Order: sequence, then structure tokens, then C-alpha cells
Amino acid sequence: MSPAHVIADDAEALAVAASLAEEFRKGAAERDARRRLPHAEVERLSASGLLGVTVPAGFGGADVGAGTLAEIFRLLAAADASLAQIPQSHFVYVNVLRRQGTREQQEFFFGEVLAGRRFGNAQSEAGTAHVQDIRTRLLPGPDGSYVLDGVKHYSTGALFADWIPVLARTEDGTLHVAYVPRDAPGLTVADDWDGMGQRTTASGTVRLEAVRVPAGRTVPHHLTFQGPQLHGAVAQLLHAAIDTGIASGALAEAVEFVRTKSRPWFESVEEGHATAAQDPLLIQRFGELAVRERAAAALLRDAARLVDAARADLTDDSAAEASIAVAAAKVTAAEAAVEIAGALFEVAGTRSALDSLGLHRHWRDARTHTLHDPVRWKVQHIGRHVLNGTRPPRHGLL
Repeated sequence: MSPAHVIADDAEALAVAASLAEEFRKGAAERDARRRLPHAEVERLSASGLLGVTVPAGFGGADVGAGTLAEIFRLLAAADASLAQIPQSHFVYVNVLRRQGTREQQEFFFGEVLAGRRFGNAQSEAGTAHVQDIRTRLLPGPDGSYVLDGVKHYSTGALFADWIPVLARTEDGTLHVAYVPRDAPGLTVADDWDGMGQRTTASGTVRLEAVRVPAGRTVPHHLTFQGPQLHGAVAQLLHAAIDTGIASGALAEAVEFVRTKSRPWFESVEEGHATAAQDPLLIQRFGELAVRERAAAALLRDAARLVDAARADLTDDSAAEASIAVAAAKVTAAEAAVEIAGALFEVAGTRSALDSLGLHRHWRDARTHTLHDPVRWKVQHIGRHVLNGTRPPRHGLL
């Protein structure tokens, strides 16, 4: 791997993201249709330096704000929601090291990240009682090392990763993250993801069979949740940004289609409107969809602002305000993504449903990604906070 570029600041990060989004947009429909995994595009992402923008300044990184990071994901998702999803866990597990890594671990792994190395994830499991029921075990091995055993599903980014952070429990039941090289003996990644949407995330299965892990490659993740924390808020902010990006991308495609390809409805022509874009009923609908998209984008920016404020002064109250703001952004973004991606066909007409055009990828991506965690529980926590002042729980999904 050639050395990655090191981005200097927020402005450069946004410029690089905008440029890459334009590049990635061109092949998005073809990659989705053929399920062509974006190996070359992921390498471009690494080489650009974007994967290192949250490395702290003391370790040579740009340490960009949450608003910049959210906008990076929104831009990428508007172009290709699968590509945007791939590095989501990368940034989450960089954040874990910021919070719980030792100085030695931070120096090593932040150096890896700035060099363009990628983190995947091996977090979720299938067939357990619930999402927090982690059965993968990290048990003591010889010479102070550990041994990992388990099976992980929905492991987005693992196939493209240099390091795979694995969520596991130790003998005492506490959660740890083990950072394991992609080529470690006993670790295999199966490309068996067959979701209807986000087809090219390669969110397959990771199997761990007696994988040796040096003691210096594990982090006590359970400690993250013993005090005020932003782990869940940051992770969910990126999911909200992806949904907002899907909404933005779908709206942009709908506008382009109606302006350039749609025929006007005959009754609209009879009333003097020569093109589809002049149809007052379509104009009304586009206005409604634009309001949804702008609301999602505005709440995303507000949530990012509160995450940054909480990071500067982390207390129980500031962390709660940030988490609630992110939850509101996620609820709104999820609804906007599904509605706008579906309304694309309503406003564009019959031709837009042709499989060869690939416009359905926006709805499939939205419907798939918004299943990540239920927004109904986010609404519940918002209500509890507003009505009774109840702080949201400390976990990684809020």
C-alpha cells in the first residue's frame, strides 16, 4: 500500500469528500446492479486520507469536528450508500481507541490509520437472544495472550479491512474489543451478504477459531459505558448522515429525471404546462420532499454541534443532550430516506421503474440501512427525556 495522504483540517476533509463523492457517483448504479465489490474505490478512500481525519492532533491527525465527519458521510452516501457504509465501523473503532486505548496502543493504531490502514468490524451475531447478547469469547491463553472463538454476522468492511476489531466477552462477562489482523490464523471472512440493499458493503460472516490475540491488542470496551460517553452518539450520528445522504441522493436523481426524461401528464399539458417540471402537482410534491430532506440535514447539523459541545465539556447532562439530538436526527433521516427514495418513482413515472436504470437502489439502500436499529426506541427515549427528564441509557445504539 502506498502511503496515504494526511489531511490537514476540516476544510480539506470536506473538499476531498466532495471530490470523491463525484467520482464514486459515476459507477454506483453499475456496481449495485452487478454487485461488483468496490475494491478500487475503497483503496481510493484510503489513499485520500479521509479515513484518518479523526486521529487526534497530538498523533498527527486533523481531529475534525463531528459536523465535518457527518458531512463527509452525507456526501459519500448521496453518491453511493454502500461505499459510505463501509467505513462507518472504521471510525467507530478509532473512537474506541481514543476513549480506552493505552498510549502505546494509540501510537501504533493511529499510525496505522494515518498510513491508510482500514478497520472493519466483527460485532453483531445471529441467533442470540438480542443484539447485546454477545457469545464470542476472549479467553486467557499462554504467555498473557488471549484466544478468540466465535462467529460474527453483518460484518461490514471486514472483507476490505487490514484490522478487524472483534467485540467479545471475557471470562467475567465484560465487553472487550480485540484488534485482529485480517490475515490472522484462524480468522476467515465469508462474502455471503445477500441483502436487497447496500449490496456492495460485503457485510458477510467472520469466523474466529482459536485466534491468538496479544494482550496489547485488546481494549476494555465495557469501561466506556461506566461514565458519560459519546460512543453511541457518534456511531449513530454517522448512521443518520448515511440516511440523510440517501435522501439527498434520491431527491437529486428525481429532480434530474423529471427535468430531462419525464413526459408531462396530458391533463397538465391541456392546462398549458409544456413540461413535467412545470406541472403544479409535481412542483408541490417536490416542495414537500425538499422540506423533508432539509429537515433531516438541519437536525444532522444540530446533532453534530451538540456532540462537539459535549466532547469539549463531557458531563452526564451534555452527553444526554447530544444523544437525544442524535436520536432526533436519526429518526428524521430514516423517515426522509425511505419516503424520498420511494417518492422518486411517484414523481418520475413509469419509466423510472426500469431495472436497467438502477433508480430502485436508493429505496433498497434506505429500507435496508434504516433496519440497523429501530427508531421506535429512539422516539421512546426522546419522549422520556422531554417529559420526565430521563437521561438516555448508556449503550452504543443511542
